[in-house]
Parts: sequence; C-alpha cells; structure tokens
Amino acid sequence: MLGALDLVVSIALTHVRARLRQTLVGVLGVATGVGFSVMMAALMQGSQDDFVAKLVDALPHISVTDERRAPALQPAERDYAAAEIRGQSTPALRPGVKNPYALMASLEAWLPGAVAPSAQARAVVRYAGRDSAATIIGVDPKREPRVSKIVDNIREGTLESLQRVSNGVILGDGLAKKIGARVGNAVTLATGGGRTMTARVVALYRSGNRLADESQAYTLLKTAQILAGQTGLVNEIRIRLVDVMAARDVAAQVEAQSGYKSVSWQEQNQDLLSAFAIRNLIMYTVVGAILLVASFGTFNIVSTITHEKTRDIAIMKSLGLREALVRRIFVLEALIIGLGGLVIGWALGYVMSVGLGAIEINLPFGDRNHLPIAYDPAHYAIAGAVALASSVFAGWFPARKAASLHPVEIIRGAS
Repeated sequence: MLGALDLVVSIALTHVRARLRQTLVGVLGVATGVGFSVMMAALMQGSQDDFVAKLVDALPHISVTDERRAPALQPAERDYAAAEIRGQSTPALRPGVKNPYALMASLEAWLPGAVAPSAQARAVVRYAGRDSAATIIGVDPKREPRVSKIVDNIREGTLESLQRVSNGVILGDGLAKKIGARVGNAVTLATGGGRTMTARVVALYRSGNRLADESQAYTLLKTAQILAGQTGLVNEIRIRLVDVMAARDVAAQVEAQSGYKSVSWQEQNQDLLSAFAIRNLIMYTVVGAILLVASFGTFNIVSTITHEKTRDIAIMKSLGLREALVRRIFVLEALIIGLGGLVIGWALGYVMSVGLGAIEINLPFGDRNHLPIAYDPAHYAIAGAVALASSVFAGWFPARKAASLHPVEIIRGAS
C-alpha cells in the first residue's frame, strides 16, 4: 500500500513539474480567488461588527420599561372565560415601574451584568430664542457607567459634573449645535405639562447615532423626575450583560419575573439584523463564485495534463495499474495545485486585509479614519476548504475520463 502511494505521489509531482508554467498559472488562479475571498470577508465582517458594536454600545443591552407586552384584562374577562369586551377604557395607572429598587436588587442577585435606573421625560430645550424637542433621560451617575458608554462618549465636560452643579444637563452635540448652546450656558427645559426649569450645560456627548445626538439630553434622576411631575419615578431599568449575545434569553427571563416589557437589543434592531443575514448570504455567494471561477483554471490545467499524458496512461494501465490508482494520480495533481494556491492565497488575503485597514479615510462625520477589518480564522478556513474542494472536484472529471480509457484505444488513437 505504501509503495502504491509513493508511486502515485511521484508520478503526480513529475506531471506537475513538467508543466511548470501551467501549474503556476493554476496556483495563482486559486491564490487570487482565496486572497480576494479572505479580503472581502474580512472587510464585510469588520464593517458589520463595527456597526453592531456601535449599536450595542449606544444602547443598554436590555431595556425594562413600565409598559406591558399585552393590554390589561378587563375584570369581566378575568372572571368569565366566555366574556369579550372591546373599546372600554381601563383605569388610569400611575406611570413607572412599581418598587423599582426592589426589582433591581432581585435582578442583581442572578443577572450576569449590571443594572441601573432611569427616568425619562419629554421637554423642549430652549436657548437664545431657539427651541428643540428632546428626550430628557435621568440617570444615576454612579450606576450609569456600568450599563452604557456615556462616559466614553462625552467630548467636553464630565458625567460627575451633574452632581456638582444644580440642575446640570448633558446635551448631545447635535442638539447643542441646533440651539447654539455650549458648556456653561444656562438653558430652559419646558415640558408639555407647563413645568419649566433652568438648567446649566455641564457636558456634551456624541454617541455616533445622529438621531440620538440631536434629540437626547441627560440629567440627574431626580431632575428628570421633577420634569415628569412624579417623585420617585423610574420608568426604565437599563441592563448591560457580560455576554452580549445572551440578551434575548435574559430579557425573556426578566419579563417573566417582572411582568414588564423587556426588550433586548436584538429585538429592538431585528429588522437591521435580518438585513445583515441577507448581506452575509450575498457575501458568501460572491466569495463562492470567485472560488468557483478559480477552480475552472484548475480544471483546464488538469484536463490539459491528462490529454497530453494519454500515452503515459496507456503505459501505466498496460503495466497493471488499476483505474482507481490512475484516477488518484490526476486528483492528486489537482490537490497539489489547490494546496499551493491555498497557502499563497492565505498570505495574499492577509496582506490585502492589512493594506485595506491601513488606508486612511477622512469622513465629514464620525471618529473612525480607517476601514474596520475583521481577522477571523473562519474566513481562512472557509476559503481554504472551498478552494480545496473545488480543486479536487475540478480534477475529478478529467481524472475519471483518463482512467476509464482502454490502453488499446489510446495506442490506436496515438498511432
């Protein structure tokens, strides 16, 4: 068995070396396919990961609000299973999560992450005769850094300034530009209920989400409660997990425990994530097409070798080599070409990925000035597996045809 294997390898290497120029063309074809596949996968995966990271960092992983996922049942519906009542107004409920701090303590006992309270109110931010509607988010400066990236997003000022200044407010930089306010200016916060408050801008932040930066402002929790007109109000519990991908399962557990609507970041952005799934399908389709085109080069080369080596095939079969052994010779030649292209393609893909990541781009918005690149071993493994499979597949058909020829027919056709 070992002798037959040595013979197959020896003949295959002899054929490959004899047609060195064609072999190099085939190797470079496979290498180009693998290299560009790795580069495209790294670029698309990097851009997607960067976008999702910004999306996840901009928001809590889970938001528990004072809403219910389904409307409250009417008393008759609870008492009588056959009753169905429509259009009757339910009693007005006090806004906010009931016993929020007891619920937070209960969640912290088992939840793998951090929890923070929040109170939100709608208000108009007014400065120098310019008005802009905004969502006022009241936070606890000690807890909030554990559940959001607000500290990293602050461009001027500090989060701790909220505690040092009476009625301090942190504005999104887009909102500050709209009204022309800067750090140190006094702005007026006016709610729809007629409550007004003079607040001082202590910091500016930029999350990278333009809509949020133009429509959100942060204050102390008690300041937002005053604007909402309800002392002790907590209408959102913000949760950040150690494992980001576990948010959907943890949100379901939190909702089952609390009864309040718990929305994970996946649920909140499910349309966007669905678009990413389609995008990935397109990406792998394109990558597969590139590798398929490269495999045609291998097919042509192995077909040429088998055509030119028909007399050798007749001699080998006359000497007693079985069809399976002859077939293995030409499949091995295709595999050698695929392996050579694979190794060079991996190096080429890595170099091109590094080169793309080093390109500086100047955008009118955002802080990133380089393309995001993902260096994932899976990209190399997938490209390599497809390249080898396509090479073997491309070599199988000419090898099968060559091995099935009868020695007498070959000699007659050559004479």
